[in-house]
Amino acid sequence: MKYRLVLLVSIFIYCISFSLNAQSYQNAVHHPCLKCHSQQSYSFHNTVTNLEMKRLMNPYYILDTVAMTSGVHKQFDCTDCHSSEYGTYPHQANLKLEPLSTCLDCHGGDASFAKYQFERIDEEFKKSVHYKAYGDNFTCTKCHSQHTYRATARTSDNVLEIVDYSNKMCLSCHNDMKKYKLVSGHDNPKLVQIHEWLPNQELHFQHVRCIECHTEVVDSLMVSHDILPKEKALRKCVECHSANSRLKASLYKYQNLQKRSEKGDLNTVLANESYVIGSHQSPILKLASIIIFILTLVGIVIHSVFRILKKK
Repeated sequence: MKYRLVLLVSIFIYCISFSLNAQSYQNAVHHPCLKCHSQQSYSFHNTVTNLEMKRLMNPYYILDTVAMTSGVHKQFDCTDCHSSEYGTYPHQANLKLEPLSTCLDCHGGDASFAKYQFERIDEEFKKSVHYKAYGDNFTCTKCHSQHTYRATARTSDNVLEIVDYSNKMCLSCHNDMKKYKLVSGHDNPKLVQIHEWLPNQELHFQHVRCIECHTEVVDSLMVSHDILPKEKALRKCVECHSANSRLKASLYKYQNLQKRSEKGDLNTVLANESYVIGSHQSPILKLASIIIFILTLVGIVIHSVFRILKKK
């Protein structure tokens, strides 16, 4: 009984501390890390001069605490991933050289995360142009911020929100000269010029994700991570604009969106803010159009017959 009580108390304290970590992001001024890393500037006591100093924070080290509270890792504290030695300032220079834990260090081989197939994702990623070009230097966090990432595709039923969130991950590098050059070593190409062959370019960027055309679709994975070379990117309109649209195997494969793509009824088409010509075919509208077409032909034939008879 005594040991059971100790165990329950320990679990309770752990849960409370876990909750406090998440809540402390909302009150950043009292968080040991975020009181500096959520601000434009930070203050510290200079032990050499014995003066209080104030410095500008490196903009790349300023964290969005609002986004952190809605991220998938919101229940974790900074030192769950970063060294506890960061609690001392000035930070030791060698701490920056320590490798951070990868996604598979936590998620790999864990049955509770099996449905996300992290190992399969890693296999697909290693086929991608990103990994082939940059190897282990191109990590998951280059696209998925460990601080703010949200599983939008799994949770949102708004197509435009899913598309916008996904494309921003790509554009955070491909539309940022500094970040792109940091990884690639050369200037980033102009996206508008590269996609000038694409009709209604702006509409496509707003309503479909980059990965719809730039990845190899894998049925067994929720999101394909095999980013293709630009030469292999999809350019055939009918791949999406047809009854057997590849979007049903990619963007519309999520259960929270399947109601939009599988039913095909009139209400689904009208309610879908990301309607794709050719892929969202409504049986009712299709039948109605055939009937109207036949009636039109019959009308023309009858009219022609009466005209001929009248002339006689």
